[in-house]
Amino acid sequence: MNPAQRLHEVGQSLWLDNITRGLLTSGQLARYVADAAVTGLTSNPSIFDKAITGGSDYDEQARQLAAAGLDGEALFFALALDDLVKAAALFRPAWDASDGLDGWVSLEVSPRLVHDTAGSVAEAKELHDQAGTPNLFIKIPGTREGVPAIEELTFQGVPVNVTLLFSAEQYRAAADAYQRGLERRQAGGLGLDIVSVASLFVSRWDHATITELPDDLKDELGIAVAKQTYRGYREMLASQRWQDLAAQGARPQRLLFASTGTKDPAKPDTYYIEALAAPDTINTIPPATLEAFVDHGTVGEMLPSDGGNADSVIARVEAAGVDVPALADTLQTDGGVAFEKAWDDLLQSLNSKSAQLTATAGR
Repeated sequence: MNPAQRLHEVGQSLWLDNITRGLLTSGQLARYVADAAVTGLTSNPSIFDKAITGGSDYDEQARQLAAAGLDGEALFFALALDDLVKAAALFRPAWDASDGLDGWVSLEVSPRLVHDTAGSVAEAKELHDQAGTPNLFIKIPGTREGVPAIEELTFQGVPVNVTLLFSAEQYRAAADAYQRGLERRQAGGLGLDIVSVASLFVSRWDHATITELPDDLKDELGIAVAKQTYRGYREMLASQRWQDLAAQGARPQRLLFASTGTKDPAKPDTYYIEALAAPDTINTIPPATLEAFVDHGTVGEMLPSDGGNADSVIARVEAAGVDVPALADTLQTDGGVAFEKAWDDLLQSLNSKSAQLTATAGR
């Protein structure tokens, strides 16, 4: 049993932080499922930008769709959903075996809607209906405008992957929104069999502070924030509010650790995977990090449910001059801006490429 399989055995789901058509057609994704216990995947605009515009795998379908009149976001979503529906079928056995808790794929609404609650709700419903598969999460950012969208979509029965969370406080806001949506369903006589995950971004903390902290604190902040958030997750699951919902059939909104590829070359390539082992959670892993972990990773102690040394580490970071709450807000804002830029770059490249393909085919 390799380290990835051992993590799965202790109750942490491993999802691939990537999707390309080549992963599907080459059989590589199926091999990750068989050999590395991968039971889901996530996507984002940057991932699809590299996948679609970085090669020719999508050219013929893009040409056909463009010739049929699709462009811009409609063209992108048609291409992306083709991949994700196929991936969802590959993960359907994991979805069935876990009674719907595992085996998911994720698609993000347009990052242009990051400050548009009503627009996010409408597009999320449309995309989920268009996919026609039960194990597709729609990603909604856990921003001020995203939180009410999370509540509304949960109420309407759309499974949500809350993205762009950077702190325990931001996580709690997303968890509260999920529970409010469930409570509204309960009040309306609707079933509570809805699934959601909340994605905490980890390594971006350390990348943002790498030049600001002394050597003994470098690459410690992201894990400390993850420990704090895991404590909040465990406290939520133990709360009377959640216990009342669970007794009526509600599913836990599992905590997901995202951005877990090592960015600091001074740290091991498996650094965050080994540090964030915890039952009843998910870790989304870039392919290179997954392969490194399978090859030479170790499974050690689980994250402490009480947060361990998180508070003391964060106190030392703040004493060194980092305003941690302010940085959490900055990271969330900057993350949204980065996704919107990747989105704009993707659409520009896709439209240029499809126009060229259509023109070439007409000669």
